[in-house]
Amino acid sequence: MKILTFAVLAAAGMQPVLACDLCAVYAATEAQGGGGTGFFGGVAEQFTHFGTLQFEGREVASEGQYIESSVSQLFAGYNFNDRFSLQLNLPLIYRAFGSDSMHGTEEGIGDLSVVGNFRVYERLSENSTFRWTVLGGFKSPTGGSSKLNTPDSELPEGIGGHDLALGSGSFDGVVGTGAYARWKKTFLTANVQYAIRSEGDFQHQYANDLTWSAGPGAFLILNHKYTLALQAMISGEKKGKDTVAGEPDDDSAETLVYAGPQINFTWKSKLSAQLGADFPVSRGNSGAQVVPDYRIRAAFTWRL
Repeated sequence: MKILTFAVLAAAGMQPVLACDLCAVYAATEAQGGGGTGFFGGVAEQFTHFGTLQFEGREVASEGQYIESSVSQLFAGYNFNDRFSLQLNLPLIYRAFGSDSMHGTEEGIGDLSVVGNFRVYERLSENSTFRWTVLGGFKSPTGGSSKLNTPDSELPEGIGGHDLALGSGSFDGVVGTGAYARWKKTFLTANVQYAIRSEGDFQHQYANDLTWSAGPGAFLILNHKYTLALQAMISGEKKGKDTVAGEPDDDSAETLVYAGPQINFTWKSKLSAQLGADFPVSRGNSGAQVVPDYRIRAAFTWRL
């Protein structure tokens, strides 16, 4: 249920001969950390509330089981040129969990990751933009993994140690790709990422994880100083069963699909902010699991 999210940041530099709207689009992209050279950094927050108990994809009676998960990712990166950037991500995690009869918390740093982003192709005109990027990186085992060794009998039904652990104890890889297309003041974004897992602590291996997101949007305000855009997002995650000592964990596979709005704001070529809410439209799972009811996302990027 808990995954590490990586950002795709790529862009091109401003050119004074371009139309005003396109210059504003470039400034907005640069504010998100892409284009040119130099440092960028910020924080991204995702809060997810899990409060529905399901067995094999069907809701069942619960005893108040819940998880409230807050993942705040601190990130910093450097654009080496108009095409390549490198980004470091450190998650700070807080999770409250329990049921009608017990409550607990788990907090600390998560697994550190390093991701490189490369802009493969870009086509520009006054009325349109198309940009394609790829990414690749790795995650190191800096987060605590002790919850992976917690017996199921010590936790409420539908909540496992793999849901609460701050880290996996494993070195994992990530690959992905993203695209951005614009026609005048409307645009479309799409991103796909695949996490490749290895065996970690306590012989636990998280399953490989596919995440994706896409959605159309429109600029409500577009000028040299700031932009404001509204986007309709659909996103999802597909994950198989984890294994423990080579044996499948029957309470760990899931297929989730979300939908919800997102607001994007930029100021000049320095500041970028996003705020979004996701609501599940499909929740499939194996075994007994507490599944998400909603999640709220926010991000803030500052370019030096």
